[in-house]
Amino acid sequence: MADLPVTAQATFAATLVDEWLRAGVRHAVVAPGSRSTPLALALADRDEIAVHVFHDERAAGFAALGVGTASGTPAVVLTTSGTAATHLHAAVVEAHLGEVPLIVCTADRPPELRDVGAPQAIDQTHLYGRAVRWFVDLGVADEAATHSWRSMAARAVAIATAPPAGPVHLNLPFREPLVGRAGPLPAGRAGGASWVTVTAPAPNATPATPVAGRRVLFVAGAGADPSLSSRACPVLADARSRLCGPSGVTHADAFLRHRPTADALRPDAIVRIGPPPASRIVNEWLDGCDAPQFVVSRSWRDPGHRAAQMLAGGATFDEPDRGWLEQWRAVDDIAEAAIAERLASDERPTEPHVARAVLAALPTGGRLVAASSMPVRDLEWYARPRADVEVYANRGANGIDGTISTAIGVALASRAPTAVLLGDIAFLHDSTALVAVGARDVDLTIAVIDNDGGGIFSFLPQSTALDRSRFEQLFGTPHGVKPEDLAAAHGIASLIVEAADTVEAAVRSTMDAGGVWLVVVRTDRAANATLHAELNAAVAAALDARA
Repeated sequence: MADLPVTAQATFAATLVDEWLRAGVRHAVVAPGSRSTPLALALADRDEIAVHVFHDERAAGFAALGVGTASGTPAVVLTTSGTAATHLHAAVVEAHLGEVPLIVCTADRPPELRDVGAPQAIDQTHLYGRAVRWFVDLGVADEAATHSWRSMAARAVAIATAPPAGPVHLNLPFREPLVGRAGPLPAGRAGGASWVTVTAPAPNATPATPVAGRRVLFVAGAGADPSLSSRACPVLADARSRLCGPSGVTHADAFLRHRPTADALRPDAIVRIGPPPASRIVNEWLDGCDAPQFVVSRSWRDPGHRAAQMLAGGATFDEPDRGWLEQWRAVDDIAEAAIAERLASDERPTEPHVARAVLAALPTGGRLVAASSMPVRDLEWYARPRADVEVYANRGANGIDGTISTAIGVALASRAPTAVLLGDIAFLHDSTALVAVGARDVDLTIAVIDNDGGGIFSFLPQSTALDRSRFEQLFGTPHGVKPEDLAAAHGIASLIVEAADTVEAAVRSTMDAGGVWLVVVRTDRAANATLHAELNAAVAAALDARA
């Protein structure tokens, strides 16, 4: 590098990286390319930042998303110019809707190579539309603008992390020669602080809102306050909430299908915190209650258009009805016993059992990423949250793309044993994430539920409204690919699990061994839909018996 000429754009790129480090950024995900060379070299030159190279841009985007999800600090994701930049769009949308900090850097051709037929030159201005918190084209590096470089870099971190967190997009035109050496960097603020900070309003800046009624129901998603676990009110808690105290209720999807129970549990008020549940049954029941709904969220979350108020501050509550929590606890315990008894009767693994077993197998401090199809629903409906395990899912846009890459990013940022639970279609969607995954120094277990197609569609009206061949053609979409064969091509060892009582042990053994493993559980799509109906029927029968 000493023989290379000092260039303005090498100094510019090195300044961006230096300021990002000062602001706390510690991970960069780079997709190989030529036009992005100045920033790629600047990132690689700093030992303080971990650089993860992904051959596929979509996988790179979701890996960076995983880093931000697990750490709360944005990762930098870098691509070359042209269509490479377009492959980040899905991850950008998920970061936008999921409120995950992300710094997207797209290299670009300089102005003189745009709109003249130059290769790899597309219009990258506002490429991701309104899905970013901030877009800026920083222009070709010019020494006259040296004073602005640190400010722009710090502003990117500040906006990405300010509530609500999300992605920012920096478009970076680079001219030939692309390889150069950085000169002296412009001075940073004394004391090592970043140039720009954004201060969120204090939690009590807005007066507390009174929530009237003695029968208050909380609905808690990711990011909920752990103290909710000890409230004297029921809390419908999904797996991402980590709320598993005496107030936590986890089987609402099953027992709210039972009409007498659903009618008896209508609350005086509903407080929704964070993202909504995955369950359509729960959400429709909540929206069908006459009770006012209060939404505590950093962004507007009211898909049912039933919110009485969006709470920017705290809330005060009436003294709870002492029998209210016990009423919910009783039906939830009945549902758990009925579900456990029905699942125990199966010798072969079932999808609800796998969800329970994978979560149970994780060590304390472990991480679990669930695909946004049936896996996240099975976790929400059948597994009990664990306070000592972080659970993630890309529920901003609810796509299944990039699930493995997200898990890799979570593992890279957390350095914790990580598992990802997904179906075979989600596995195939993100198969490029397997490229060189064994060299990434992560402990990752990829648990694939292989039902040779799109299992979630078996729960939709299409499954009965269409003849079997048409349904399979358009929705079932069998592919015949064995996940273990694809994994073997990437040097990943596999375990095939065929007995229900060995699922948890198999997952635990891979976590104990460390490294990257594939655990495959074969299921049948039609049988899975039938099982879910049987579980709901078992819960209903148990509730009827109690009455």
